[in-house]
Amino acid sequence: MGTEERSHARLRRRGGSALTLLCAMAILATPGMAYAAPSPSPSPSPSSSSTPRPDGAKSLEQVRKDIDDLYRQAGTATDAYNLAESETKAQSGKIVEIALQIVAGQERISSLKNRAGAAARAQYRSGGLPPGAQLALSNDPAQFLDGADRLRRGEKAGSELLSDLNRTQSDLEQYAKDASAVWQKLEANRIKQETSKKKIEEKIKAAEELESKLEAEEKARLIQLEQEAQYKAQTAWLSTGVLKELRGSATDSGRRAVQFATAQIGKPYVWGAEGPGSYDCSGLTSQAWLAAGKRIPRTSQEQLRLLPKVAIKDMRPGDLIIYFDDASHVAMYVGDGAMIHAPRPGRNVTIAGAGSMPIKAIVRPDA
Repeated sequence: MGTEERSHARLRRRGGSALTLLCAMAILATPGMAYAAPSPSPSPSPSSSSTPRPDGAKSLEQVRKDIDDLYRQAGTATDAYNLAESETKAQSGKIVEIALQIVAGQERISSLKNRAGAAARAQYRSGGLPPGAQLALSNDPAQFLDGADRLRRGEKAGSELLSDLNRTQSDLEQYAKDASAVWQKLEANRIKQETSKKKIEEKIKAAEELESKLEAEEKARLIQLEQEAQYKAQTAWLSTGVLKELRGSATDSGRRAVQFATAQIGKPYVWGAEGPGSYDCSGLTSQAWLAAGKRIPRTSQEQLRLLPKVAIKDMRPGDLIIYFDDASHVAMYVGDGAMIHAPRPGRNVTIAGAGSMPIKAIVRPDA
């Protein structure tokens, strides 16, 4: 490709990204506009999605469903991986904290032993009796009273020294047990991460292999089938009149979260990614809210579990939409029936219909 051709290609790419961003901003800026996917274009062949292909393989529609299912399974495994990673970070921090406590405890024991050793040496030099005991044996009443008092104080100090030593030793033993327990959790999470990673890679590879067997025309038709399915779901959702009830306006933090998410449109989906160059679905939503000043759970399942739920009719821009029964996907509602999400491997962060997938729940980070 010559220099002039490369320049034209770059301009086309930039133009496509700019158009996507302008469309997203138009939806956010236009009140009362209900977002729906573009009407699907006529199929090149009415039966191409339902009848088996000439080689006797599954129909293209069934291939689409199989690919979607594989990517959803990869999404579930990604959630498990992200949760294990988040817990691993917390446990690593806990181990550092315990290690510092152990060092401090060892230094405390060393100091106490030095004090006990000094007392023992002083007693040896005085013939085996502490100075207070020698005074207490004196015939002088004043020295006797002073010695008895010093003896009592010495006994108390010795007892406290021994108690402190025992208590610090007990603390060290507990720290060792705590460290062992955290290490076991850390190892369990490491195994969980490896298992999830293997499953993610297997599912993505299987989906990519299915897609790679398609002819160029079939791949184009597959994308069209994908859009048709989303359009059908979004149209059915809008036909319930749901938008008539949606009157909530974004909070300041909600607007900042939406602005951040909108700015990521066009960046690729990468499982386990939290930006800035790529995201997975919950990586996008958690980072958007972090940019708005609110730290929320890392995974879609934890976002569902820990964030307050609201009814669909109360949904407002910035709220998170949890999809599917297993809560394996999450998107951010941006208003007018639209959402922004990182769809799946092979796709980029995009704007889509909020009802284009089965909604499980709505959660609110800034409730």
